[in-house]
Amino acid sequence: MNGPKPSDDAAPRGAAPSGKSASGSSSSGPTGKSASGSSSSGPTGKELEAAILKLLAARAATSTICPSDAARAVGGEHWRGLMEPVRQAARRLVDAGDVEVTQGGSVVDPGTAKGPIRIRKAR
Repeated sequence: MNGPKPSDDAAPRGAAPSGKSASGSSSSGPTGKSASGSSSSGPTGKELEAAILKLLAARAATSTICPSDAARAVGGEHWRGLMEPVRQAARRLVDAGDVEVTQGGSVVDPGTAKGPIRIRKAR
């Protein structure tokens, strides 16, 4: 029986350490504070809209971006939590006539689109 022995305080295999979900990310509570106790107001919708428009402006007129591009540009390492807010920002930009949301190259209604989407300048 050579080899390392499991620590008495180690979580069972497949279990998440305390304070984190099974995916390894910590979650915010109803107070808006992260598990570490720091307050995070997050970016505003206007900041997300600006990030989408800035990314599109830096690309060819026919190019698209993934919502995760904007989320990463604004949120850095913490981009995953911004995916739905970015999709909401894209919906507002569609309503304003600035962008279109596509799936498989076809324009779709961003309010009903399910699954991966792309964002492009309005044509």
